[in-house]
Amino acid sequence: MTPRLEALSVKRSVLWGWLVALVLVLLLTLVWLVGRYENSEIETRLERDAAEAVLDIKDGLNRNVQSLQALHSIHAKGPDINGWQTLAEALLRERREIMRVEWRNDTLDIQSFSGTPYRQGVFERFGRSNSLSDVSTACAAALRISSASYSSSYFLPQSDGMGMEVIDMCLPIMAGGQLAGYLLATYGLQSMLSELVSKQLMRGQSLAFTEADGTRLALVGGGARGSQNFVARQLLDLPGTTLVLRLESRLGMPGLFPNVLTALLTAVSLALMVVLFLLARDTRRRLRAEHDLGEALAFRKAMEDSLITGLRARDLSGRITYVNPAFCAMVGLAPQQLLDQSLPSPYWPPELSDAYQQRQAIRLAGSNLPREGHESVFMRPDGTRFPVLIIEAPLINAAGKHTGWMSAILDVSEQRRVEELSRASQDRLQATARLAMVGEMASLLSHELNQPLAAISSYATGSLNLLHDAATVPPTALSSDLQLAVSRIAEQAERAGKVIKSVHDFVRRRDQTREAVEPRDLINAVMPLVSLQARKLSVTVVTEIDAAAHAVLCDRTMVEQVLLNLSRNGMQAMQDLDPSTTRVLTLRVRPAASNARSRWVEFAVIDQGAGISPDVQAQLFTPFFTTKVEGMGLGLSLCRTVIEQHGGFLGFEPALPTGTIFSFTLPVDNAHQP
Repeated sequence: MTPRLEALSVKRSVLWGWLVALVLVLLLTLVWLVGRYENSEIETRLERDAAEAVLDIKDGLNRNVQSLQALHSIHAKGPDINGWQTLAEALLRERREIMRVEWRNDTLDIQSFSGTPYRQGVFERFGRSNSLSDVSTACAAALRISSASYSSSYFLPQSDGMGMEVIDMCLPIMAGGQLAGYLLATYGLQSMLSELVSKQLMRGQSLAFTEADGTRLALVGGGARGSQNFVARQLLDLPGTTLVLRLESRLGMPGLFPNVLTALLTAVSLALMVVLFLLARDTRRRLRAEHDLGEALAFRKAMEDSLITGLRARDLSGRITYVNPAFCAMVGLAPQQLLDQSLPSPYWPPELSDAYQQRQAIRLAGSNLPREGHESVFMRPDGTRFPVLIIEAPLINAAGKHTGWMSAILDVSEQRRVEELSRASQDRLQATARLAMVGEMASLLSHELNQPLAAISSYATGSLNLLHDAATVPPTALSSDLQLAVSRIAEQAERAGKVIKSVHDFVRRRDQTREAVEPRDLINAVMPLVSLQARKLSVTVVTEIDAAAHAVLCDRTMVEQVLLNLSRNGMQAMQDLDPSTTRVLTLRVRPAASNARSRWVEFAVIDQGAGISPDVQAQLFTPFFTTKVEGMGLGLSLCRTVIEQHGGFLGFEPALPTGTIFSFTLPVDNAHQP
């Protein structure tokens, strides 16, 4: 056996081993699931038994209430202490769960009582007065509902050093619609479990009363525990109190094969393993021969499907013999529409078909194609043109024969789009940077001009003084001083002119051009700067762009600066709001009122600030008027100038409930007019 076949055999053995292990795991899982099913059945039966035990206890307690009511009704015409005690003793002999029966008047004073004959001195050690609060609570609840009511359970120590948990039941005695007294029955919780619950439910199980936190109050049953215990809990809801009934089974886990189903599944699994072994021996030779071919085809298919580069093979005559999925997706055609197609190809633009055929004839005629490739333009069925980069090489078969040409094709449309966007963004960034510098230089202009203007003023004043004192100053000295002062004035004036010219040259660096811009693009252009400012000032920015708003004709950079200035003013107007208040700045775009000759789009910046006071409104667009300490008062004035140069209008109005709406209009591009 060759090393290759030997490795293949080892690999196949490993696979079959995994299959056998999987079958074994399946077998064990089935056995485990059957065991879980048995556990579920036991738990269901235990829950059912617990519910039946609760019903038994409730039925027993209801029977006792009826017996006590009958005991009272016999003596309804008048109290007969001796007769009542005789009947009470008879009742206690029949009902072992009752420890004591008391007859009390309407003030809960004991008239008569009788204790169980099966346990002496239940209240002998601490008396009955210690439980008076529980009795009072139960009787008050019983009187309120005109029926039997139960107290909370409490521990009753006994004279032998032991103790027991008991519960009191109070039943009001009514005579002629008036309260005549109470009948009080004291139950032992353990006696309730042993006497009121069916003995059939107690076989192989323990029954207990517990509190909500799991503290055990009374227990009946017990004994050896199995490998796993099953517990069911039910609430015994009585008028005035609630107890938890806990039923525990002492049965162990089921055996390995708890029923016939598990054994049958095991047999089927073993039979399946035998069949798998026979199939493996029968198909080994065929799989050995097919393995290499399948591996090669699978690798080639995976490689073809995973490539994002289009692959195209053509024979020596130019007919397409192979295309991969990436190439089909690129040109939008199915493989059936491309294979065996001769020139011109269906993805060539018709206007370039002749040029492409001539170029292909020249390229396919040679044997040394350039490795760097060449660019071309392809067309999709919908007429969309897109640029591609084609790299071709000779296709050599296994025998070393040249059978055609293999091409790798890359769609570079996204790359070209990104490059174009990058260039446009760079231009806009440069323009925005220069506009920002204009503002900075305007701020510096006032500072720079202060010095030459102050100097000019000083020299002019000095010259006037010299002329005024001309009579007392020698002519020679007067002429020299005047010449010096005038020359200084000229120098400072020239300096001021240079400062102004530098700013003027910067502002005139570009022509005023208008272009069609989508409103969403204008908003998106300023959103990075607006969002940065919003994060610093804890403001939430919301955009509302109506889809019916068409492209506008504007100087994009200037309008973006208007939007940016209005947005910053709106965010600054909300800084005095309470920090806990949500600050929202809304940028809204919608169609404005239009006429038959022109259409407009309205841009609005809405804040939630305190609004603009009436005295400020009159001067809001006045140059150099500002309410900010560090402001120059030129922002809104320049914004109105820019909008008016576009033929639009910039104004403001109060927003409800608070805030201000600054809005301006821009004309729709004529190409978008209906």
